[in-house]
Amino acid sequence: MRAGIDGAAFRLLLVATVLAFGGYSLLLPVVPLWATRGGAGPLGAGITTGVLMAVTVATQSATPWLLRRLRHRWVLGVGMVLMGAPSPLFALSAALGPVLAVSTLRGIGFGLVTVAGSALVAELVAPAEHARAASRFGLAVGLPLLVLLPAGVAVVEVFGFTAVFVGGALPLLGAALMPLLRVGRVRPVAGSGPAEAVGATPRRRGEAGPFLAMLACSTAQGGLITFVPVTGTATAATIALFATAAGSLGGRWLAGRLADARGLGGRLQLPGVAVAAAGMAAEVVAVLLGGAPLLLVAGAAAVGVGFGLVQNDSLVQLFALGGPAGYGRASAIWNIAYDAGTGLGAVALGAVAGPFGFGAAFAAGTVFLLLVAPLARSRHGR
Repeated sequence: MRAGIDGAAFRLLLVATVLAFGGYSLLLPVVPLWATRGGAGPLGAGITTGVLMAVTVATQSATPWLLRRLRHRWVLGVGMVLMGAPSPLFALSAALGPVLAVSTLRGIGFGLVTVAGSALVAELVAPAEHARAASRFGLAVGLPLLVLLPAGVAVVEVFGFTAVFVGGALPLLGAALMPLLRVGRVRPVAGSGPAEAVGATPRRRGEAGPFLAMLACSTAQGGLITFVPVTGTATAATIALFATAAGSLGGRWLAGRLADARGLGGRLQLPGVAVAAAGMAAEVVAVLLGGAPLLLVAGAAAVGVGFGLVQNDSLVQLFALGGPAGYGRASAIWNIAYDAGTGLGAVALGAVAGPFGFGAAFAAGTVFLLLVAPLARSRHGR
């Protein structure tokens, strides 16, 4: 297969990514809603996402080690099978225990998919193309979120939960494409094991900024995705979920353009965190006003735009910091921040929402973003 950003291998990766994230996007806001129907409160609903992300992060920590020993495409394919095959099993019970068991299996798969997929972005194209490649990869991730994240809630209202759970098996189609993905001999991933690959203390000081920016923005968006369907009407929730997904998509595209055309790579994380903080503050005001729909949607869109800027810029920066031998490590750090934040937003903000309400939960997300903002200024690329 022809290499490079316009090569067949990279395009096939994008198609498989759309299918994998299609199944993920459908279920992300629906599983907490399903647990709520089964009797779980706000904390229980948040725990469903929290367990998914906790298992995902644990798997991501070991994935660079697996990439050293197995071909990237097979790690990606196995992850897609583990994401898609268990999804219809959600329909068997809305009780919290079975829901968490299925979420655990899907979390293992998602951890493999996220690290192997974003590592392949760096492996399949030259370093000079990383910003544009990451932007296109962001579109492949963001388009399913844009369409299917709000669609899942809407489909539940019309066709019921089972239809969504069956749709969650979409990653199996992506797994079927993996034998067609031809990848040259990839560079070794730095480190000799999981702990070395993604140790708790980054080996490069510059990694802390993008990690924290990703973590804070993901916490904010994870809280919105988990609790907007529970707190708002179906219509308002659908529009808000569409807005935050569209914002992320636009932010990632904009970051890629600014990095290439204006040389702003590595400088977009602080603005991104600031925009996300403004969006979360708008959510607080919307809740205090009794759920003002327009403000709810505008805030969700702003969180998405800020997060999109941070996603693209931080991934490219981590690739640059790690160099060719560190692409697997960079991918793992980035994805751990993304998914740990999503879980943190679900569980921690859910714990605040239980006794104090959703306004207080969204305010906590705002404060976290503001605390991280000064640390999001990158030394790289100044």
